Amino acid sequence: MNLRCGLLALVLAGCAAAPRVSPPDLEVPSAWTLTAAVGAVDSLWWSGLGDSLATGLVLQALGHNYNLQAAAARLDAALAQARIAGAPLWPQAGVDLSGARARRNFIGLPIPGAGDRVLTSTSTTYGASLNLGWEVDLWGRLRAGTAAARADVQVARAELRGAHLSLAAQTLRAFFAAVEGRRQIELAQATVDNFSLSSRQVRDQYERGLRPSLDLRLALSSLAGAEASLAQRQRLQRAALRQVEVLAGRYPGALLQTSAELPPLPPPVPAGLPAELVGRRPDLVAAERRLAAADARLAAARAALYPRLSLTASGGRSSGELGDLLDGDFAVWNLVGNLSQPLFQGGRLRAGVDLARAGREGAVAAYAQVLLQAFAEVESALDAETFLQTQEQALRTAADEALAARRLAEERYQRGLSDMITLLTAQNSAFESESRWLATRRQQLEARVDLHLALGGGFAPEPDTDDSPRPE
Repeated sequence: MNLRCGLLALVLAGCAAAPRVSPPDLEVPSAWTLTAAVGAVDSLWWSGLGDSLATGLVLQALGHNYNLQAAAARLDAALAQARIAGAPLWPQAGVDLSGARARRNFIGLPIPGAGDRVLTSTSTTYGASLNLGWEVDLWGRLRAGTAAARADVQVARAELRGAHLSLAAQTLRAFFAAVEGRRQIELAQATVDNFSLSSRQVRDQYERGLRPSLDLRLALSSLAGAEASLAQRQRLQRAALRQVEVLAGRYPGALLQTSAELPPLPPPVPAGLPAELVGRRPDLVAAERRLAAADARLAAARAALYPRLSLTASGGRSSGELGDLLDGDFAVWNLVGNLSQPLFQGGRLRAGVDLARAGREGAVAAYAQVLLQAFAEVESALDAETFLQTQEQALRTAADEALAARRLAEERYQRGLSDMITLLTAQNSAFESESRWLATRRQQLEARVDLHLALGGGFAPEPDTDDSPRPE
């Protein structure tokens, strides 16, 4: 009874996951550089961006992306490896069935009447046995190996969640690039139409002797440049469409339908506190679990220096007749206890400890680096939110003023009050200002996606303190 209880205790201890480890000794501020609210994680954060087509594509990508399927397969492999690592904690049992037939020659023995013949003997033996073996995990070596494997499972699970998060972000970025590309094409086409009209007007005035050939050449040059820009915008937009299609598991035929306009920027998301980031970001969870696995492997390497106690037992039947295997009179059994202590192995075991220790030190450094990079990404994303908002407002004003200046320059040129250089400058300025504003609008949405990615997902507002019941 005591043996069975001890075995159960060892098995349960081996099933425990690797313990949590403390993060590297870094000085972490109590709040972000920019003021940010506290919120709870929302797993469907992409739906808050307000575009049903984008949301549908993200869900399609999460269901059909092959990189994500590969990450899921790696998690399955880690789960199987953890089961393999935990198997030695249990007694091993096997059944052995055997049959043997042998002939022996007795040479040199005098046998009356045998003449020159050799005396022979033929025998047949059948056996059946049940074999049991168990290594008593005295120093926790097997338990530590199991804990390391279970930490690896948690790493794979965190990486799978990170792959979900990254795939959603990639899909949204590519989709917004495609929508912006569509608007850039419309703007470039309108610019081509505008330059084409101006060129016809200049040609008409040139043919009537009212404008010099310089004006006509400048107008035609600007028209050709606008046509080249239109072709470039079309190429970039089709590349963005193909990227979205590949992420969503579709054939990249650049046939995807997009929204006509970029969605408005949602309200700011709560960023929480820096100390909460460790539990939110999948890459930080994975780094912490790698450190836990390295701790467990170091413990296993140290335990390998100590003696190992193993117990083996077998019992069964052995007879020269197959039918006798059911007879208890032919029973045999064997029980062996083995205690082994490694004495000299050329430094292999000590080197194993050094290897595991170096692996742990590397895991600590990697954890610290990932942690610093995570803080930097959040701070940069919060900065981008602020500066891009100011930039977008300024570019919107610049685009409106440039459009008004273009109309005024076109009117003054037709009346002969300004030259072609002024007209072309105003037209190009209007096109560039509107194009930069569109690019900044996309960058704002991408910055919001980057902020979600840096924070490890989406966030919902803090719940009210009112304890009154809420509808489900």
